[in-house]
Amino acid sequence: MTNLSEARLRLSAIGFNIAADARHPFGTENACIFFKDGTYLEPLAVWDRNVVMDALRRGNQFVARNNAYRFLFSEEGLSAVAMGTGDADQDHAEFARQGLVAGDMLTFSRPMRFPDGSEALASFKLAFANDFRSPGFFGFTCQRINVPAADRSALEQHDNGVTGLRGIVLIEPCPDDFFGYLSAIVGEPSMIGTPDGAVIRAANAEISILTPTAFGDLFGEPMVANERGLRGRAVVFTVADLARTTDLLKERQIDCHTRDGMIVVPHRPGQATTFAFVE
Repeated sequence: MTNLSEARLRLSAIGFNIAADARHPFGTENACIFFKDGTYLEPLAVWDRNVVMDALRRGNQFVARNNAYRFLFSEEGLSAVAMGTGDADQDHAEFARQGLVAGDMLTFSRPMRFPDGSEALASFKLAFANDFRSPGFFGFTCQRINVPAADRSALEQHDNGVTGLRGIVLIEPCPDDFFGYLSAIVGEPSMIGTPDGAVIRAANAEISILTPTAFGDLFGEPMVANERGLRGRAVVFTVADLARTTDLLKERQIDCHTRDGMIVVPHRPGQATTFAFVE
């Protein structure tokens, strides 16, 4: 994101309930959107460029990949996927075994503010996977070390009726070239092949990888560039009542169209990528 204020304005208009801004100790900040199924969306911006550059010099892979994406492509976009894990050290070792490790692990702590106004210090450990053929997308696993239990039910209620993140959609002219990389990030996934790519299923979401032509046909959007490397192009959400979601979007004058049982909202400033809603 260019800034969280723009993201908050756009995403609130679409009907999302957004958590308070939170800052990382390495110069980035987020305003997360949490869902009932345990998934979340993390709009990410830079709050202090100098702190980011210092983290880069110290080898912080989180800001390194985020910074590279912004430099190469855009201030907005779907640049990464995070998977929950119970053992980031083991993931790091496995990524190294497969030749996919992306630099050192990252352990950090930050204050967390909860809906009731209370705060606690939470710690996280991240392991990064990288395929150097794909600078436009990367994955990491995140272990929550001492994150206190909290009631997020208020933050999981969204005006648009979204209950979960169905999955993300990537494009690549030769999808099978990246099946191994994505499978390593997800860890023991199930995979369903299609003529135009594949769907990789994790515990509570899925990653679809399609050719650019197949993506355009599925979402009813213009043909995208046929460049090599994974690129995030859409986030698909599950809703309780698609008609209700449609009515809200039209009431708020959000540009959208219907496509094969989906409501598709094209990318606009503050909305990192295409959104789609399905029951």
